Amino acid sequence: MSENQESPAVEDTTPSGSTTLPPLRPPCERLSCHKSSVCSRSYFVVVMVFFHVYIINVIALLFYVHYSSGQEEASRGRDAPSGDQQRPESGRPPSKPEFLRDVSLIRIEGIRVGHVQKVSLVPGKVHEMRTLSLKPLLFEIPGFLSEDECRVVMQLAQLKGLMESQLMVQDGQEELAKELNLSPEEIFNLLDINQDGQLQLHEILTHSRVRDGIWLTPENLKEIYAGLKADKDGNGLLSLEEFRLLSNDAFQRFLMQRGVKRSQLVRNSRHTWLYQGKGAHQVLQDIKARVTRLTRLPPALVDLSEPLQVVRYEEGGHYHAHHDSGPVYPETACTHTRLAVNTSTPFETSCRYITVLFYLNSVEGGGETAFPVADNRTYDEVSLIQNDVDLLDTRRNCNKSNLKVKPTKGTAVFWYNYLSDGRGWVGEQDEYALHGGCVVTHGTKWVANKWINIDPDYQRQARYQQLVSQQPDEEDDEGLTLNPDIQTSDIHQDL
Repeated sequence: MSENQESPAVEDTTPSGSTTLPPLRPPCERLSCHKSSVCSRSYFVVVMVFFHVYIINVIALLFYVHYSSGQEEASRGRDAPSGDQQRPESGRPPSKPEFLRDVSLIRIEGIRVGHVQKVSLVPGKVHEMRTLSLKPLLFEIPGFLSEDECRVVMQLAQLKGLMESQLMVQDGQEELAKELNLSPEEIFNLLDINQDGQLQLHEILTHSRVRDGIWLTPENLKEIYAGLKADKDGNGLLSLEEFRLLSNDAFQRFLMQRGVKRSQLVRNSRHTWLYQGKGAHQVLQDIKARVTRLTRLPPALVDLSEPLQVVRYEEGGHYHAHHDSGPVYPETACTHTRLAVNTSTPFETSCRYITVLFYLNSVEGGGETAFPVADNRTYDEVSLIQNDVDLLDTRRNCNKSNLKVKPTKGTAVFWYNYLSDGRGWVGEQDEYALHGGCVVTHGTKWVANKWINIDPDYQRQARYQQLVSQQPDEEDDEGLTLNPDIQTSDIHQDL
């Protein structure tokens, strides 16, 4: 057989004659299913490795960009001009500067009613400060002013001239209602405090006293109802149908025709204002400095507050119960900082955080300062007028007040008109600070008021102080810090 001829396939045999096995196949040919699973796992591992490497590279790039931009901004800040030479980015309106709230208003602790503290207000003299109530937080300091200081303040007020504390309210209430476009139903619901569908005597009285400045009694109101033929069923209540028959200024027109006595005004007194800044009489500057030490407030806050008000009540003079400052809502502006708000607002209040009241003489009869609801468990405005007893009426019901302070020459009383917000600033209005001047039955009564105005909105207060002082932000913040001399612990000591 030639070599080119194909030999038949012959099974190999081992020397023992047994049949030999065919050669082994590759793994992938033997088990095809194992091939696919192994390849899938390998592919997954490779993808995950590349994915993690990608994520790490992205994070590293972000860190690089962050630190590089930070260094560039720092270098630009060092090279940039200061002050007004810096220009904001084009297209972006400059935002109002934010002031760091690093100032806390010190609030004196009352401890308990009757508690006495020693107060160092002038060199070489120690005053005693007694807690009169905790709601409101109210203190009395005998001998705060000397006899000479009381005399000088009264003489300066007479020299400047005193004006009527309250004038008859001007006309125009009906025009104002028309401007607001209020319907009789809307006005009725506005006055109906308890929303029972009827206007009770105290609801009308409160509205008239605030709007017209005339202190009407329930008897006066019934007389007006009869004159205007408003209360047809004679039950002392006004329904919506009865209210529709009255014009907005019907009460005012009726009172103008009948005439209003001075005793029917909310306030019957004369007053003037005395400047206490640089160049003022030394006694006035000394009083302001003493108030600063007493309240332990930053001097800048006291300096930018209202001047000293001096008031004289003749025999028969009074001031019905009121709050020195009203509540502050988001839409409310404080009178002293309204320029810093730079927006129009329909509501304004004086924002008098603290009242310091000085008695410049001792009154022969009457003239006490009454706090009708001092240390009451609760405060309810509606319950102030009940069962023909009006706690707001200082001509009739001063003896029903929870607390009365007798006017004594040189004595000062001071109280907080607002609570703390819990963070060292001004909080909500303290409704228990309701107070009034009882009618003077004999002699004349002279008092002075020093109000410290603070805006509950810290940003508005700080912005206002910056506008007034025209100082940079850094210096303005320093102006809000407390005087180191006032922070000494020996100013107020328990007795």
